[in-house]
Amino acid sequence: MPKLTVLPHPDVCPEGKVIEDAPSGVSICRVLLDHDVEIEHACELSCACTTCHVVVRQGYQSLEEASDSEEDLLDKAWGLTSTSRLSCQARIADQDLTVEIPRYTINHAKENH
Repeated sequence: MPKLTVLPHPDVCPEGKVIEDAPSGVSICRVLLDHDVEIEHACELSCACTTCHVVVRQGYQSLEEASDSEEDLLDKAWGLTSTSRLSCQARIADQDLTVEIPRYTINHAKENH
């Protein structure tokens, strides 16, 4: 199984994390949540927001291409890069991945409370 490395994030994962047994075919977001990395996911993994945005620092080419819906949402993400993905849509393939969780998200649901 591929390894999923999460770079340190001051709030979500201060020490970073290495998940040695990330299952292929499962979204990055689901794997993070299953391993106690509490990444924001305001739309409950339905590709309707950008709160689970990650930057794939290693292994980007192993992921399937983003859908048009995902691309449209990514255009609204804070800190967008050429290797940005919505972690709820990017499914782990057969290569190791390294991801960075951006420091900020655009979370309209959170801002309204």
